[in-house]
Amino acid sequence: MTIPMTELDALPLLARLSHTQRAAIAGVSRIETYDQGVRLFDEGGLADQCWVVLSGCVTIDTAVPQNGRMVLQSVGAGELVGWSWLVPPYRWHFGATVVTPTRAAVVDTAELRRLADDDPALGYQLSLILLDALLNRLQATRIRLLDLYRNPS
Repeated sequence: MTIPMTELDALPLLARLSHTQRAAIAGVSRIETYDQGVRLFDEGGLADQCWVVLSGCVTIDTAVPQNGRMVLQSVGAGELVGWSWLVPPYRWHFGATVVTPTRAAVVDTAELRRLADDDPALGYQLSLILLDALLNRLQATRIRLLDLYRNPS
């Protein structure tokens, strides 16, 4: 299903983009729904799409030798899943699993890179959006580590 412009226009994540830029992204996106337990991607796989969660929850995880998967973070409505598509060799550094029924905008990232190359202003704004998402994830990880390793005294 194609993504209605009203959905992209309403996303705070994309607020810094013009309506025209959001329309271009809508042209390379679609809406998908996922059931609980669906694996979106695995570490090392080809990073050829990204997701903006519209509703539901996805966990980001990493493989821990002899311990299976360890959840690093939960991603909910209005948040971005996946940015490994931006930097060659376009391989996932983590994995992701749907934990509650989820509806998401799925973006074809090869086409998104092409759009960004053709429109440097869009590329710059996308870089800022991704950097902001990365910084938020880093801060959440920092808080989690502080909580995990806090001094019990």
